[in-house]
Amino acid sequence: MKTDVAIIGAGPAGLMLAHLLRQAGIDVVVLERKSSDYVLSRIRAGVLEQVTVDLLDELDLGERMHKEGLPHEGFFLADGERLIHINMAELTGRSVMVYGQTEVTRDLMDASAARGVEVVYEAEDVALHDIDSESPYVTYLKNGTEHRVDARFIAGCDGFHGPSRKAIPDAVGRAYERVYPFGWLGILADVPPCNDELIYANHENGFALASMRSKTRSRYYIQVPLDEKLSDWPDDRLWDELATRLGPDAASHITRGPALEKSIAPLRSYVFEPMRYGSLFLAGDSAHIVPPTGAKGLNLASSDVAYLSRAMIQYFKDGKSEGIDAYSQTALARVWKSERFSWTLTTLMHRFPDGGAFGRRMQVAELDYIAGSRAAQTSIAENYIGLPL
Repeated sequence: MKTDVAIIGAGPAGLMLAHLLRQAGIDVVVLERKSSDYVLSRIRAGVLEQVTVDLLDELDLGERMHKEGLPHEGFFLADGERLIHINMAELTGRSVMVYGQTEVTRDLMDASAARGVEVVYEAEDVALHDIDSESPYVTYLKNGTEHRVDARFIAGCDGFHGPSRKAIPDAVGRAYERVYPFGWLGILADVPPCNDELIYANHENGFALASMRSKTRSRYYIQVPLDEKLSDWPDDRLWDELATRLGPDAASHITRGPALEKSIAPLRSYVFEPMRYGSLFLAGDSAHIVPPTGAKGLNLASSDVAYLSRAMIQYFKDGKSEGIDAYSQTALARVWKSERFSWTLTTLMHRFPDGGAFGRRMQVAELDYIAGSRAAQTSIAENYIGLPL
């Protein structure tokens, strides 16, 4: 099989890139090692920056998002006793959209066949070959038979554990990483949210987040040690701890219900450089991971895809290589700024084992400063809505 671009990974980054390229008349094949049902079962982020909203609208796939999504003009930081409102709309004139990553993926998947986006699910043992040449190819197994896809470019949108980044020689790539000494215990429940906007809470017991997927489905998180077990957290204990950490205002509006899903996710900050090697381009989690604090993961993948799709369209349509040559540097500039914001917010809102009394008082002082400073609130709002491309 021959194509212009072989895309590895059928998450939102891979599918969005595939749709943008096909819209421009560029041939693509997407390879995904899991089944379509498995891809849709992943519970992921739910806050979309304007760049992600704009890309879906550009693809004429935003109808359900605008109908079912929840525009948010602000969010809250809580310090245990009060809620500090960050009014993004007033401070920046912009907002974000609460719409689950699963729903974004579903919209992209549902439109794939009709738009000529070929997706091969359950493609096993994907391997990249000759990526340092202008004639790379990918091999994979499907139902026990080996297949080969020849392409001009390969886009690695296959996440942190995929084969794409690992295909780049060690002598070429460099990884930067910060692993945090805690994780997030999350619960998804069919109950109305405790607030119309998200609440990020800093409490002596640890961080908590009140979020939502819709007006009837809520997503809550609390910070827990890495060695914590789900069996240690029956629903009642988790709801009690959420009420404590979110503070009395939010607690009085919490509706409890049985968990549809509970999980513990570790937190890390990770960046791999460069995001291009030869004919291979990395996008999304294959190149960078951010803590979920600040909701940057999916949105960074979207900005990668925006840069990469434009560069590849310029190459195939105009024969110009300036965009693909600049892709890694351009994408990484935005990646590092988003990493900085996620790291800053994570450091501000979580309890660190080695933080001690001094660290705690510094967090309290910073939150108190934010509460009284329009400049500080504006800086947070600008980063939260997403920096311009």
